[in-house]
Amino acid sequence: MNALSQSLNERCIAQRQVDTPLGRVCIARTERGLAGLWFEGQKHHPGALDLPDRDDDPLLAEAARQLAQYFAGERRDFDLPLDLQGTPFQQSVWKALTRIPPGRTCSYGALARELGTPSAVRAVGAAVGRNPACVLVPCHRVLGQDGSLTGYAGGVERKRALLAHEARS
Repeated sequence: MNALSQSLNERCIAQRQVDTPLGRVCIARTERGLAGLWFEGQKHHPGALDLPDRDDDPLLAEAARQLAQYFAGERRDFDLPLDLQGTPFQQSVWKALTRIPPGRTCSYGALARELGTPSAVRAVGAAVGRNPACVLVPCHRVLGQDGSLTGYAGGVERKRALLAHEARS
């Protein structure tokens, strides 16, 4: 068991697997909110969690409902309580990601400047890459300075698909 899955097993109370047009996701929750959403096989996936699978959990059911609405083009933003574990810097980056409007993008450099740390582009990139709640916290909306689709923990093809989906919605 890796450190991430051990931490999640200690903090979380339930999980749910949900099929999406871009693959299956695992959603985990704590008493206070969602602790993460990961595509199968994505980088930094916690692996198998020793948590009960709870399709009847109200928060997990609502997350699944909002995801289905998002992929159906009926929802652009998510309204779910989050309980993401990270450093204060990572938390500030993840919060900034939620302010990027659907259908819009920004660069890692612009995100660093918004956070008041213009020289911390690499650190911002690392925090974006460690986002534990892909799609919900829209790290896919961050591009390279030249507009290129630089890395995405869920894979560049998923990033491309999410951006195309949001451009149509």
